[in-house]
Order: sequence, then structure tokens, then C-alpha cells
Amino acid sequence: MIDISTIDIEGIMRAIPHRYPFLMIDRMVDVQLGVSATGIKNVTVNEQFFQGHFPGHPVMPGVLIVEAMAQTAAVLVVSTLGKEFEGKVVYFMTVENAKFRRPVVPGDQLHIHVIKERNRGNVWKFRSVVKVDDTSVAEAVFSAMIMG
Repeated sequence: MIDISTIDIEGIMRAIPHRYPFLMIDRMVDVQLGVSATGIKNVTVNEQFFQGHFPGHPVMPGVLIVEAMAQTAAVLVVSTLGKEFEGKVVYFMTVENAKFRRPVVPGDQLHIHVIKERNRGNVWKFRSVVKVDDTSVAEAVFSAMIMG
């Protein structure tokens, strides 16, 4: 197990092809290659999706929270596999047991904890819990395939 501790936004953008407005993580911390990581997402009122979800009562869509989980896991996978996988596309295969515990609103900082359950070839399975101020706001188990 190798700890690289943090990955900044430049490292995230080298690892995955997502860009504004669909890049859902700002930083990664507690990175243990091949094992786990925590993505950080600073939620601001300036996010495009708040214009329509919901005007006057902004709530981050649950599917975007799940996307933030997937992006955190994808950066972990690419960082684990090495430079030759930078910028590769990672596709969702399954999302299981997704639960949303409370709304995520502007001003929240998401801590997206992902833990690898297993991998076989280019398919990886993760468990994720998303927290705001040590309170769980969402969780899911999902698998994804990295295209080599």
C-alpha cells in the first residue's frame, strides 16, 4: 500500500477527462493507492445545476453526488494504475444500495470516502459514504470499468 496523501485539481484533471461543468471533485486527500481515498467537493451557489434544482430552494441532485463518488474512485484507479491510464474513460456498470440521508446545499463541503471492495482486470467495485461535517448524506456501492 502506497500513501500519496493528496491530489490537487491539476492531478485530478490529468487522471480523468471530466471538465467544467461536470468535474465534481476539487481535491483528493487520504489517498492510499489501490485501497481508498477521500474526494473533496466544495458546493457553491454558483453551480449550474442550482438554476433549475430547485429555484429558491437549491439542492444538489443525488445523481451528481453519485457522479462525485465515481469520479473520486476513477482518480484513485488511474493513480493506482499509472500514467498510461491518465485521461482514460471509466464507465459505470452498476450502482447498488444508493441512499440519500439529507439534502446537500450551497456551503456544504462533501467528503467523498471511497473504499475498493475488489477489482478483477479492468472492473473495479467500490463502497462510498459521503459526509458533510461528519454526518452521512449519501452512500452507495458501485462498479465501473476503465477502458484501457
